[in-house]
Amino acid sequence: MAPLTWFGLGGPAKFYVTPRDVPQLQAIVARLRENEIPIHVLGSGANLLVHDEGVDGAVVCLNTPEFKKAEIGSEKSKTTVSAGAGKDVQKLVLECTHAGLSGLECLAGIPGSVGGEVKMNAGGAFGDIGSAVETVTVMDTNGSVYVRQKEDLLFEYRHSNISAKFILGATFTLAEDDPQRVMNKVKEIWMYKKNSQPLADKSAGCVFKNPRGLSAGALIDQSGLKGQTVGGAEISSKHANFITAKKGSKAADVLALIDLAKTRVKEKFDVELQTEVVIW
Repeated sequence: MAPLTWFGLGGPAKFYVTPRDVPQLQAIVARLRENEIPIHVLGSGANLLVHDEGVDGAVVCLNTPEFKKAEIGSEKSKTTVSAGAGKDVQKLVLECTHAGLSGLECLAGIPGSVGGEVKMNAGGAFGDIGSAVETVTVMDTNGSVYVRQKEDLLFEYRHSNISAKFILGATFTLAEDDPQRVMNKVKEIWMYKKNSQPLADKSAGCVFKNPRGLSAGALIDQSGLKGQTVGGAEISSKHANFITAKKGSKAADVLALIDLAKTRVKEKFDVELQTEVVIW
């Protein structure tokens, strides 16, 4: 799994499957269900840490062309954008920018695919993806496909009420704007992240959710852990809510730093940190 995650860490999956379309996905899920094989859904691996021992069960990755399609504009609305779950969000942001559509530029510099980012309501100081979502197409483990409408969706901080196993795609409602103005905003957000986060290093983005009214990075920094290392993993000296993995790192090193940060922050501030990164 290491080559499939941004950390570059993790042991093997028992099964790895890349369905080419929805009917094939339905057939695969039916077979896995019949054989009682656990299912793990993989996006771009940007917010994921896989144990060194690997994953028991099947990893299903929607990274084939059918799930990467995006369509900007429709007969009904020029400002509607539809994208498959496997669509790279950074590419989608740029495509919308060039089309003069505003509403997703807040995601500049946040790696991931549409499915994963909608599921966790990815975002940051400049906004989140949920604010632009109009519909989400999902599939459960029985193979039933249905569309969740905006009024039925709830997006909160790094959380959505989407419980279906698979997100197949989403539509977004954006606003027409001057392409150059949107591009300037994208560049501004990108530069802010580049200057404040270790974007050039292997990491999974922010490791912990921010406690209400507080900054997880600041709490870890004030606990004296910036630059702390275990094996080849390090709590970033640039942003303490990032753990970076250098050559020779193991997932166990990252997990040790996660536990250390949780323990120190609890001892010093009596605050329980919750992981934002998904751990398999």
